[in-house]
Amino acid sequence: GRVLGVRAGGFGVAQPCLSPQPTAPARSFQLDYEQDCFRRDGVPFRYISGSIHYARVPRPAWRDRLLKMYMSGLNAVQVYVPWNYHEPLPGVYDFAGDRDVEAFLDLTAELGLLVILRPGPYICAEWEMGGLPAWLLWQSDIVLRSSDPAFLAAVDSWLHVLLPKIKPRLYQNGGNIISVQVENEYGSYYACDYNYLRHLLGSFRALLGGEVLLFTTDGAQAEELRCGTLQGLYATVDFGPGSNLTEVFGAQRSVEPRGPLVNSEYYTGWLDYWGGAHASTSAVQVARGLTDMLRLGANVNMQVAGWGGGHSMGPGGLWGVWVSVGAERTRLVSRRYMFHGGTNFAYWSGADLKAQYKPVTTSYDYDAPLSEAGDPTEKLFAIRTVISQFQPLPVGPMPPATPKYAYGRVDLRKYADLLDVLDVLSPSGPIRSQFPLTFEAIKQTHGFVLYHTQLPHDVPAPAPLSAPPHGVCDRGYVMLQKEYQGTLERDGQSTLPVTGRAGDALDVLLENMGRLSFGANFSDFKGLLGNLSLDSSPLSNWLIYPLAIDAAVQQGWPHAALPQPSSRGRSGPAFYTGTFETPGIAWDTFVKFPGWSKGQLWINGFNLGRYWPRRGPQQTLFVPGSVLRVGCPNNITVLELEGAPPSPFLLFLDQPLLNSTLSPSTWTTG
Repeated sequence: GRVLGVRAGGFGVAQPCLSPQPTAPARSFQLDYEQDCFRRDGVPFRYISGSIHYARVPRPAWRDRLLKMYMSGLNAVQVYVPWNYHEPLPGVYDFAGDRDVEAFLDLTAELGLLVILRPGPYICAEWEMGGLPAWLLWQSDIVLRSSDPAFLAAVDSWLHVLLPKIKPRLYQNGGNIISVQVENEYGSYYACDYNYLRHLLGSFRALLGGEVLLFTTDGAQAEELRCGTLQGLYATVDFGPGSNLTEVFGAQRSVEPRGPLVNSEYYTGWLDYWGGAHASTSAVQVARGLTDMLRLGANVNMQVAGWGGGHSMGPGGLWGVWVSVGAERTRLVSRRYMFHGGTNFAYWSGADLKAQYKPVTTSYDYDAPLSEAGDPTEKLFAIRTVISQFQPLPVGPMPPATPKYAYGRVDLRKYADLLDVLDVLSPSGPIRSQFPLTFEAIKQTHGFVLYHTQLPHDVPAPAPLSAPPHGVCDRGYVMLQKEYQGTLERDGQSTLPVTGRAGDALDVLLENMGRLSFGANFSDFKGLLGNLSLDSSPLSNWLIYPLAIDAAVQQGWPHAALPQPSSRGRSGPAFYTGTFETPGIAWDTFVKFPGWSKGQLWINGFNLGRYWPRRGPQQTLFVPGSVLRVGCPNNITVLELEGAPPSPFLLFLDQPLLNSTLSPSTWTTG
């Protein structure tokens, strides 16, 4: 029927895009600039999509999550490709196991889902460095996301590996990928380098062909659209609740006079930062908003995307729609809410910079329709019910929640202080330097680096050990004569009082909490970025140990080694170990850290991510059943950074606890 719509000149009533194109190619997905809509095989088409990040979901769970999305009424998924997940070192590529993006895409096709692909090279996504590899920063003066020849050379090498895997899976080539985004919110980046966008457009066209629909996404401000759009890339906008539709779509019309009006990311949710509250939105809000939009005659796209930090958020739920606006179709899509978020395993979570550094939690649950463990929620069923009122759902039941098991209490024992096992963790030995070097300068990507020096003179009375502004990235655990003194923190505590004698050992363990994925728009180097001073005198003569903790743990350490004798207590960086057996089943579970402070957890060599119950809100880590073993012990390794409880143990539960935060006044030791 007739629908209320917005055209560049204002509101009016117009016919929607309905008539087929008799001369359209047999298999095509195209823009119709005459009737301002999208067409699939020449026929007007709407999709209902949701985002899922394969890098945040263990491969054995891919089918379960995708099937639940399909049974929710979705017919498409949106997929990011994180470059740094696949090229850990220059020219070294990994597409095996959990990183087999081709297998993931083939599975979407098998289940009858279309794909909107967002291969970057920058993706944001609350992912470490927005998907860009940290090794780019080995060249310290590189200008990221620009036509800097060093950056373009790296991008070209990557695209020549990735895009040939994508081309046969494009819709017009018989696959299921209907559109491909180039870059991501580039107009929000300071560089505003058109030569860079032209270079990307040329590379994508050369490697994917001339038929694929390529698009950009930017905010609706004039400056963002000025810097983020380019002729040859279909320009879409993103905005949140409360925006003036005439203004924001007028902004899109300023760069795209014809074609569908598109809001690529309608951001109605928020993410979790360490130290903040757990985000939540009611299913009632979600269903009500979705129903209201569909009653306008909308096509629906629960585009539940990744990212774009730095935007103000409004109330509302997870939903997005293609609204027929005049004769034009407008996609209003959710942002900052995933249909299924998953988990930031290992060191993959990113960070924001909003007045201060804000690292993202390990859980990427997002209060999404599918929980972190892949369970259908009240919100999912509310969305599914709304969809069913407007179009048929797939036949069959929604797959159930995955079974969970509370394995209970597992006692741990201290294995060794970190300072006593440097021979294992840093087999290549230390790097000598007059002054501290960054992670990037010593080619350490993630994790931890230890900085060692000695006190240059006696310090009989407490004197300040201090870091310059922005000198500690991101947390520094300070030990004097192997005794833990406290923690220095980026945008937090920058001074500790110390006493000691000349020649006393000073060790600072630096932790990378995740490189900025949006916000500050500069290269986020890690480690000691400036020299530490003792009573205002710079310290020198450093030994710098790059730590390969994950390599050691994956090879069975420390479970295959004898415990180290230790006369020291439970404070400071140390390893703890334990084992447990499953009762004949390997089900998903959640591990709680009663009395622990902050650290990293491995089970059977798999890095489950950072825990930080002292800061919160997240109190449990998700443990996929696929990580566990049946019939033999499961090896637990904990690196506690600040202080373990008197009787260290972990508690395995059958449900998560994501919403408990201590007050900021407790952060001085947290």
